[in-house]
Amino acid sequence: MTINRRLFLSGVATAAAATAVNLGPGGGIAHAAPSSYSPTWSSVDQHPAAPEWFQDAKFGIYFHWGAFSVPAYDNEWYPRNMYVGGSAANAHHVATYGDPSTWPYDNFIDGARDKAGNFVQFAPRLVSAGGRFDPDAWARLFADAGARFAGPVAEHHDGFSMWNSAVNEWNSVRHGPRLDLLRLFGDAIRAQGMKLLVSLHHAYNFNGYYDHVPAQSTASLRKLYGQLDTAAENQLWYDKLKEVVDQARPDIIWEDFDLTRVDEAKRLDFLSYYYNQALSWGREVVATYKDGYNNRGEVFDYERGGPAETTTPYWLTDDSISSSSWCYTQGIGYYSTPQMLHSLIDRISKNGNMLLNIAPTADGAIPQTQKDVLLGIGDHLKRFGESLYATRAWSVYGEGPTKMGGGSFTEPRAGTAKDVRFTRSKDNTVLYATILGWPGTSTTITTLAGGRIDMHALKSLQLLGGTPGTYTDLPRPTQSGDGLHITLPSATAPHSALAYVLKFTFAGRIPALVPGGSGGSGGSGARAA
Repeated sequence: MTINRRLFLSGVATAAAATAVNLGPGGGIAHAAPSSYSPTWSSVDQHPAAPEWFQDAKFGIYFHWGAFSVPAYDNEWYPRNMYVGGSAANAHHVATYGDPSTWPYDNFIDGARDKAGNFVQFAPRLVSAGGRFDPDAWARLFADAGARFAGPVAEHHDGFSMWNSAVNEWNSVRHGPRLDLLRLFGDAIRAQGMKLLVSLHHAYNFNGYYDHVPAQSTASLRKLYGQLDTAAENQLWYDKLKEVVDQARPDIIWEDFDLTRVDEAKRLDFLSYYYNQALSWGREVVATYKDGYNNRGEVFDYERGGPAETTTPYWLTDDSISSSSWCYTQGIGYYSTPQMLHSLIDRISKNGNMLLNIAPTADGAIPQTQKDVLLGIGDHLKRFGESLYATRAWSVYGEGPTKMGGGSFTEPRAGTAKDVRFTRSKDNTVLYATILGWPGTSTTITTLAGGRIDMHALKSLQLLGGTPGTYTDLPRPTQSGDGLHITLPSATAPHSALAYVLKFTFAGRIPALVPGGSGGSGGSGARAA
């Protein structure tokens, strides 16, 4: 990441917030999908942005993995920064490989020797061929982590396509691995019962990523480095997306920033084509954006963040398991499992999904520390998933001292035993309160204070057990003006977990929450994104 991009995307999020449409607590569009789409905003705006399956899914995984993983230095912007004189990446590149004028980025794709005589190339080998790359094992890990959708970065800003492209010869079948990586991942992910996400970042390829690269000598290299004329670049942007739609039939197409600089007509051509193809497949699909679309027919994505409050329409954040880079680098830093899990719970409580990035090594291995974080999230989702999957945001997101979100580029935070996050069942008869730590023999939920909610219709209060489908019945809570007072089984937690879930089951619908008072920090209800 660079500071310019950070400021740019923060501005995008602010602009999106100013133009969002408040569609109510479900976060979805009420109308049914039309029978066909035309390349106009009035048509594509009719597309249901966040279908029910997407709102049910909550958690997905993707990965920044490509030729930029080979140097394992700086971050995924290494292909750009290696050409920027005075940058750390440039100094590293000159020392390790040579001057980029004679040792260019495409050497990482086609292979070349570094100064020490080592041959370097993005050419992971499948385990069946004696290598370390196993897309089926990756997909099993994602399923064990509790992901309901997953997929690759099919092309980053560097212009290298991870599928068998007819429009871009710089692809993983003709160069580098000599594998159709998108097909391998798509097959493996769908075999695990997950929806397929494909992310594309190629709008910035020709809009500034390679602005320090000198003019290239061949048309092919000009294509890789984003140096074609404007009309050709815009057509290539569309053609790549069309190939991905036709070859992979993705359930979600996630796009990175700078779409505002792509021809509007091409953007509309893509959206209408994708939505029409999905109709022919009999599928509901999702397109996400950071700029260039709107949240009538598409889902807005907050990079590394999310809103501070419950927000509609339904939204998404993409975050990374690493605090330092989106791709693997030597010495990469990681967030903790509590940080990632508690951030996921917070985002779900605020009417959003989380897409978590991991960073495999260039040869196709997923470092154990990353696996541990994923499996820690999966352990919680396996045991307590009923409080998250297929739930909806409640009137307020929660309460407690730990504030999370507030826009893009806000760090994930672990909560405390004083932090509570709410979700509810889709039929609005069960309220879940997830406590982000064990509070001891009792706890008070201030949001549920007398005068704010009528608890007379409460049928039962249970603590979700340490194994799926088990519960501990709790005594009926007492309510006063400062909150709902709950007695818990013991001073020490009855089972080990990173968060604990209370289940309030009502006779009929959850009573309405009165705005204001001394209750939860979530305020009086949802606001527009």
